[in-house]
Amino acid sequence: MSEKIRVLIADDHAIVRRGIHSLLELEPDIVVVDEAENGQQAIDKALEKQPDVVLMDLVMPDIDGIEATRRITTANANIRVLVLTSFGTDEKVLPALKAGALGYLLKIAEPDEVVSAIRRIHSGESWLHPAVARMLLSEIAEPEHPHSDEVDPLTQREMGVLQLVAQGCSNREIADRLFISEATVRTHVSNILSKLHLASRTQAALYALREGYASLSDTGTNS
Repeated sequence: MSEKIRVLIADDHAIVRRGIHSLLELEPDIVVVDEAENGQQAIDKALEKQPDVVLMDLVMPDIDGIEATRRITTANANIRVLVLTSFGTDEKVLPALKAGALGYLLKIAEPDEVVSAIRRIHSGESWLHPAVARMLLSEIAEPEHPHSDEVDPLTQREMGVLQLVAQGCSNREIADRLFISEATVRTHVSNILSKLHLASRTQAALYALREGYASLSDTGTNS
């Protein structure tokens, strides 16, 4: 059996931490390594315990979740941060993603969605709540020179990969659908980000949605 996904829960409400802890204890491939009740604890415990995923609230005492995310991901890029918060406004979402969060869930999410997001974040993919994705489509800045002659056009294969990225497919899922290796998928994704002057798969997915290469009905709950 593969190693379990090690999760740190950071939230200033004990009842929320306990509820999430109890939920994750039911999953055979996930283990909660610790809990943190404020941003400073989240940083300290993340660097001490080296979890695979930090489930991060944004509004906490001492240091907020955005700054905690920035410090954790700067110190160790292998620690993936999944935001779980009540706030889906642009002043929270964009800074959190820029700080290094790979996913953004609202606390209205279903339990199975939280579990799925943790697994996807652990694999290096991104995950956005649909309401957050819709907001970002109108708020995120246009990529630099997205249609400029300086930008090489995407090949047909790269376009296919981009569409699957926007649908929330993992590298393994893309490889299976296109009958190519995961290494080839990673190369295509890297080329897509370079050509479109984008920094992450999340931005690539949002770009595809805005340009009409994919739709929110295709993406489900992840992106």
